[in-house]
Amino acid sequence: MTEGKTRRNFLITSIAVTGGIVATNAFEQNTTNTATPPATIPERVLGRTKVNLPIFGFGAGQMPLSSGEGKEGEATAIVQRALELGIRYFDTAASYGPSEDYLGKVLPPHRSKLFLASKTDQRDRDGAWRELERSLKRLNTDYLDLWQLHRVSFSEELDTIFSPSGAIKALEEAIEQKLVRFAGITGHHDPQVIAEGLRRYPFHTTLIPVNAADKHHPRPFIPVVLPVAQEKNVGVIAMKVLAYGRLFKSGALTGMEEALGYTLSQPGVHCCVIAAQTVPQLENNVKIAQAFVPLKEPELTAIAGRAANVWEDSTFFRAWT
Repeated sequence: MTEGKTRRNFLITSIAVTGGIVATNAFEQNTTNTATPPATIPERVLGRTKVNLPIFGFGAGQMPLSSGEGKEGEATAIVQRALELGIRYFDTAASYGPSEDYLGKVLPPHRSKLFLASKTDQRDRDGAWRELERSLKRLNTDYLDLWQLHRVSFSEELDTIFSPSGAIKALEEAIEQKLVRFAGITGHHDPQVIAEGLRRYPFHTTLIPVNAADKHHPRPFIPVVLPVAQEKNVGVIAMKVLAYGRLFKSGALTGMEEALGYTLSQPGVHCCVIAAQTVPQLENNVKIAQAFVPLKEPELTAIAGRAANVWEDSTFFRAWT
């Protein structure tokens, strides 16, 4: 524990110095900003975390947030606009290229109002600790609201994670040292593995694919994971809502209204994270989230029916491990 406390003190000191510089610069820039007032996005309580969050969160795992040289200005402009639009939940990962760096250049002045999440794909304690240290430094923060075990795909990974030297030890230590508030597990390969993870450990959240093509897959997430999450009051964060736009092919879904509406109308889903390639795209998505009203069963059935012709193409990411 002495090592852990030393690590925490070192991290906080390092981040305070770097973050202070960034915060000052950002504040100076914001004093001349004439941004429009934040949009009002419906909110829900994220499971047993008791945290009230907008149903629409910012996913930083795609271009330009996860791309490299020459994209910083474009990326930080999108993040800044997300803040102006009232988005408070920002989701990234240690493996998302420079995403954490980009967020760390914009978010620090607003940190107390935000829900910041990152992830580690390391399965052992020491490897996970190293990634957490790097994530905190890159994000210029002294804590994460949510730290997630990233893309857990196989039952063997669960065995490693929950072993005496597994990543769950790092997660528990980080929570004890107040470097992390909540624990999560994510995956888009096998719903049975995620459901088993929720049974084996009291995770606060899970991040899983929830979209209109799911019911047509032979191994659907919605009927397998959501009931377990509801039973244990786990916060469910939906990803792959648009299936990278493949749900919008000819003859399938008509647009973002249907995709978002289907996902957020599933019982037990609390919010979603969606990436944006441009500021106008982000603004449009937020407008749709702001107008969200839960869909009725006939509407959900009709939307899922239109996804039947594109379900294989729209679930291609299920092969990723």
